[in-house]
Amino acid sequence: MTRDEFIAQIKEEVKNLTSYLTDPTDYENAVDEAARETGWSYPVSGNAKIKWQLFRSKRHIFFYLWSESAHKFKYKQINLQHRFDHYERLIKYMDAVWEKALLEDAELQAELANADTFELFGTKIDAGFAYESQTGQDITYDSDQIVINHPHETS
Repeated sequence: MTRDEFIAQIKEEVKNLTSYLTDPTDYENAVDEAARETGWSYPVSGNAKIKWQLFRSKRHIFFYLWSESAHKFKYKQINLQHRFDHYERLIKYMDAVWEKALLEDAELQAELANADTFELFGTKIDAGFAYESQTGQDITYDSDQIVINHPHETS
């Protein structure tokens, strides 16, 4: 997805808030902030990258709304902090989901590391024994049975 497609998607997903976010730079800043945070440049491809880029962009939109609501606590004698509290809780929730995903989601970790998921998990450990299939002779210690510790390097 391109940057403009992200902006259009976010406007569609938070369309009830567009009356509060009249400045188009709010959306532009949100997608740019998400790109800086994730380290991914536009266009973004891959389902995991698109999902999290949108998620973090919306989080920044809610932060802008939260910031704008900060001065609207009181109107005459009526307290209007509920909107502010809801945005604050939503931002904390979205940050917690992001932090959890950073720790637990292997696909997201691979995308952030610019690697395939299989590259995230240490080295290969074989069973330790090898036998010649026709004679049953032990070939465990033959040179061609050495465990590959660095699968991307060629001998």
